[in-house]
Amino acid sequence: MKILALAKHVPESTTNIKVKADGSGIETVGVKFVMNPFCEFAVEEALRIREKNAAAGIEVTVLTLGPAAAADVVRTAYAMGADQGVHLCDDAFTSIDEIAAARTIAAAIKSRGFDLIIAGKHAIDYDSGQVGPALAECLGWPHVGAVVAIEWAADMKSMTVRRRIEGAEEVVNIKLPCLLTCEKGLNEARYPSLPGLMKAKKKPIETLNLAAVGVAQADIASATKMGEFAPPPPRPPGRMLKGSPEEMAKELARILREEEKLI
Repeated sequence: MKILALAKHVPESTTNIKVKADGSGIETVGVKFVMNPFCEFAVEEALRIREKNAAAGIEVTVLTLGPAAAADVVRTAYAMGADQGVHLCDDAFTSIDEIAAARTIAAAIKSRGFDLIIAGKHAIDYDSGQVGPALAECLGWPHVGAVVAIEWAADMKSMTVRRRIEGAEEVVNIKLPCLLTCEKGLNEARYPSLPGLMKAKKKPIETLNLAAVGVAQADIASATKMGEFAPPPPRPPGRMLKGSPEEMAKELARILREEEKLI
């Protein structure tokens, strides 16, 4: 079995994000980028499937699409235990939207014989959650999103998965080949070991540009684009109420009713 895990490099969640003066994007200087946390779940699950079925000869490949710096995501996956790494890197990919990204990935992997693709439910930067389902559509594969548990059939050709929906969980039976997207709770991603990180630096990464992927510029034209980036408006200063508890409660009720129109 061949498993592909998708991984995206995103700003670390604790990074202080600043918008460029012209509103065209975010300032990347000084920003620490890491593997998207939901992609960590995808890589971890792929590795666990391989480890639990050691005799099955399972191979785990990790793929990322992004600028040169995104190669660090593949290095992290190598340090976790991935077997192969693919980096789709070209200036033509810089501004493509999620649907175009899915088309690009589909073109890059169509002849590689993967049986299972695992991706994060969404990335914490744009939070769209479109790449996984769109890739499944491009490949003509079934997919299940927001997976929190997987139970394999004895023949490893199908599985029963549990997916999180609002207020409940849904149980789905699905056959290979298929695509799954991972929700928090599926697993706890391992930390790369120091020896693993050192070895990862020496492992080769297969880097593919637009021509190597085999698509034309027109084939990945984006249907959407970011109009403008803007920071959230500053929060208004807090208000301190004075008086006895009864007086403050009365004043708070008045503010919520008459000024804020919340009650």
